Amino acid sequence: MAMNRADLHIHTTASDGLHAPADIVRMAKEAGLAAIAVTDHDTMAGTEEAVEAGRRFGVEVVPGVEISTSAEGIDVHVLAYYPDWRDDEWLSRLAGLRVTRADRNARMIAKLRGLGIPITLEEVERKAGKLDDPEKTVGRPHMAEVLVDKGIVGSVREAFDRYLAAGAAAYVNPPRIHPFEAVDWIREAGGTSVLAHPGLYGNDALVEEIVKYGVRGIEVFHSDHGEDEENRYAALAERYGLIVTGGSDFHGERESGAFHGPIGGRTVDAAVLRKLNPAARGG
Repeated sequence: MAMNRADLHIHTTASDGLHAPADIVRMAKEAGLAAIAVTDHDTMAGTEEAVEAGRRFGVEVVPGVEISTSAEGIDVHVLAYYPDWRDDEWLSRLAGLRVTRADRNARMIAKLRGLGIPITLEEVERKAGKLDDPEKTVGRPHMAEVLVDKGIVGSVREAFDRYLAAGAAAYVNPPRIHPFEAVDWIREAGGTSVLAHPGLYGNDALVEEIVKYGVRGIEVFHSDHGEDEENRYAALAERYGLIVTGGSDFHGERESGAFHGPIGGRTVDAAVLRKLNPAARGG
């Protein structure tokens, strides 16, 4: 049992995860976790359901979101913890990010079709449940699932490697806000900013620039980080006095396994929540 552990990077059906927010909380309880953060892409639509389920299951739920940004042609994600998720300005900004995401999805579908792959945006939106709930966020994992369903690829991982990951045949990185702007937004919404999975960017100079700008924490422990990345970013955190966080980046269990990793696969001590929560640290 993962006593007093927190998985601070989890996705639900509110964006591109496979499990509903309440189910995620139940799964966290079964995994022995004390706390989780729901960090869907560019939306906090699943927050209320998760927080309520947390009360029922005795799991502390951190309100969060993973913000899509771009710098130097690299897709960079910034995690926001404890923003005022009912603030109109904050919600309006997130809605604008989802418009960019929708444009990216349409352009990637067009590239896939240009490669001779019979896939439509409607099929992807149906897979995401967006046809029934317009608030649902559509992402690349939904495209990957459709490609698997059609027999184009054998697994979600193959879909990313061949078509959907950065640099792959159908990848599109649309103009997005800069990570600095995301850090500002999060601060203005009363939250705490954390740079997500820095080892995935292949550019530690950029990571350090974002750190110097004022991000409050860094995700040292992540399913796609090895020991070298963990040591490197732990040292960076110590050098700049950053909050060290970690999470699985769990999106759900598929036939090919968990994507990116299983719930609770990467954790930190739940005591870190006191550092992340502005109210707990006195603002």
